[in-house]
Amino acid sequence: MNSITERWVQTCRHELLHRTLIWNERHLHHVLREFETHHNTHRPHQAMRQATPLRPVPQPIIDPNEIARLDIRRHDRLGGTLHEYRHAA
Repeated sequence: MNSITERWVQTCRHELLHRTLIWNERHLHHVLREFETHHNTHRPHQAMRQATPLRPVPQPIIDPNEIARLDIRRHDRLGGTLHEYRHAA
């Protein structure tokens, strides 16, 4: 369990805290809550075949025509520190 915690803390530091100026404890809790949501619901994990912990593994797109018609939208979190990409509906 210690190695898992160390990995999460390292990821949090590199992807978030090294890029963010924390003002106070309330701001820190808000930033960590947003990062945790991003980490568990959107960020792909290599060990899970690019799936997120709280979502199933996406189906691969094999059809070249379908790949050409993809409409991807970017959603910024924490003022642009974190980026999330989704298919437009």
